[in-house]
Amino acid sequence: MHRYLLNRIGQLLFLLLFILLTASVSLGKTATDFDTNRARLLGHMIQKQLTQHHYSQKKVDDDFSFAAFDLYLKQLDFQKRFLLKSDVEQLEKYRSYIDDSIRRGRLELPELGRTLLNKRIEKVRLLTAALLEQGFNMERDEAFETDPEKVDFLASEDEQKDLWRKILKYQVLIRYLNLYEDEVGVDDEGKLLDAEPKVLAELMEKALEKVKKSHETLFTRMQEETKQDHYDRYLNAITRAYDPHTNYLAPNLKEDFDIQMSGSLEGIGATLSEDDGYIKVVRIIPGSAASRQGELESDDLILQVAQGADDPVDITDTRLRDAVTLIRGKKGTEVRLTVKKPDGHRMVIPIVRDVVEIEETFVKGTTVIDKESERVFGYIKIPSFYRDYNGGTGRNCTADLRKELQRLKKENITGLVLDLRNNGGGALSDAVSITGLFIKSGPVVQVRGGEGKIRVLDDNNREVEYDGPMVVLVNRFSASASEILAGALQDYGRALIVGDEHTHGKGTVQAMLNLDRELKINGMAKYMPLGAVKVTIQKFYRISGESTQERGVTPDIVLPSRMDGLKSGEKHLDNALPWDKIKPVAFDRWEMGADLTKLQEHSAKRISATGKFKEIIARAEKAQQRREETLQSLLMSKVLAEREEVRLLNQKQEGMSPHGEMGGETLAKDDAEEKDSEPPTLNETIAEDPYVDEGVALLQEMIGPQS
Repeated sequence: MHRYLLNRIGQLLFLLLFILLTASVSLGKTATDFDTNRARLLGHMIQKQLTQHHYSQKKVDDDFSFAAFDLYLKQLDFQKRFLLKSDVEQLEKYRSYIDDSIRRGRLELPELGRTLLNKRIEKVRLLTAALLEQGFNMERDEAFETDPEKVDFLASEDEQKDLWRKILKYQVLIRYLNLYEDEVGVDDEGKLLDAEPKVLAELMEKALEKVKKSHETLFTRMQEETKQDHYDRYLNAITRAYDPHTNYLAPNLKEDFDIQMSGSLEGIGATLSEDDGYIKVVRIIPGSAASRQGELESDDLILQVAQGADDPVDITDTRLRDAVTLIRGKKGTEVRLTVKKPDGHRMVIPIVRDVVEIEETFVKGTTVIDKESERVFGYIKIPSFYRDYNGGTGRNCTADLRKELQRLKKENITGLVLDLRNNGGGALSDAVSITGLFIKSGPVVQVRGGEGKIRVLDDNNREVEYDGPMVVLVNRFSASASEILAGALQDYGRALIVGDEHTHGKGTVQAMLNLDRELKINGMAKYMPLGAVKVTIQKFYRISGESTQERGVTPDIVLPSRMDGLKSGEKHLDNALPWDKIKPVAFDRWEMGADLTKLQEHSAKRISATGKFKEIIARAEKAQQRREETLQSLLMSKVLAEREEVRLLNQKQEGMSPHGEMGGETLAKDDAEEKDSEPPTLNETIAEDPYVDEGVALLQEMIGPQS
């Protein structure tokens, strides 16, 4: 009752504030005009929804304000290329006042931030034009720091000029070398062919002109960001201070939420997000154009977008919806993405847009025959926990998996490899029901709300579809429902979990709250639509009592991964909710009948003797070295050496499987066009996959020698 009265008093006070302010509302505003009163209402609504519904019940105090300010400053100028220290010092005055500002409807921080940023953008625009006009000394041995975490904001305009000189010099150098390769060519070893000085001078002029054009487009796009766009991003920084999965979605940005260029939408087939000034690949849709092309991966940063052979457009610091507009397009057209890989190297990825082949998102299975023992093993890939709620296909992954298990049992399989790698989750109900296909009955997962109420989701079907030995493959991109399934099978002792050192660690549930439906203050309908808030409302816990949040699931057998050393996963996200425990629930463990210690020892011996895993370990170490070496040389000879190193690395990566590791035969150039229309079969995909091979080896050991 007390809380209700406080909320009601707050609403009445806020309504009074609006009555006093409405006299200043000008008539005849267009839909794109920024309405100060609407902005104040929006801030009030968001704060109210988060306070009432967020799982953490976090206090909106100075600590909260500090977290929100840090996120706001990051999204304002993540790379620290525009704002000076003096600008940041002005903004810092509001660091502890964001909580008060939201409550009182004050907009000083976002207004000041936008004003300062736009002033610096215009100055940098003029600065870069002058620098490009002057040209650069390509023989000067110098470098610049590419990791914004290692540098502070610039102290003066002179420092800013020097930084942009180096940035532009590097971009011109890269564009020059690309033009050199395209127009002059390379020899059989990939080395640049000799060219006349006149030709080289012409190439440099072209490179300067192209970089100039690219930056004109970038600065124009940045300056076209409206006051409302900027305020929406400020609100999103505030919501993310709760946790990384709580977001504000403006009415015209709902397409940004879990944007999937798939289904009936023609595009490349990727889920993208806006991440501190970059456009980041969150997930590749199975069966999509990007999936079939094979080079674009989760955690890649998209830096530039080109339509076919046209000049690329820089999309750093671009709004997600603008980037999506550039990337999306009609079936059959080509888009060329310049991406930065997690290990730091860059590459251009050409993708021919298409409609996603939905069939490729469904459960698929096959058999693997061990040549020595002649035993038959089953392999099943679950790309996602899909469930059609709209009556289209009517399919769901539980029913499809049951059918596949029944088919494989007719093949007399003696063990099963269940592949959850790169499975980002989906329907919670299917995580529970799929677990039930492998156990007699019992609890599968616990769900806790912010108020502390715990609900246990059980499998009540005593039928077991498959009761043989199992290995479950996971990696860093196995998340949410995948972690529930893997965690349950591990807790029951029903399967051996094998893969990366941890899964993603997303153990939370979000709900979408439509702010228009939550608007209870009379007379405020004129400010609709207000958008929505995606808010974290629940947390998952394993039946052992451990949360899957932050830590994910730790495999029983950890295998080398090329992602080793990469800060990837929930625990590396700003303001991620912490791992914790609740009481376990009673359940009956399955007797696996294998000595885990011996399995781990024997697996380690096989890994050390396997060439493919040796290559993966070497690549992981090299990638870690590249991540640590963040100083970018601007000397032509050193940049050429870096390009040669990347070229050799890419040659080794041509045999990559869709799972992101070595596997599959590399197609000959002459066969590539013919094979493009015929995606590889599941057997071809896993034929050279060392993780599947190790899964089979573990199953062999779990079963024991043949009698």
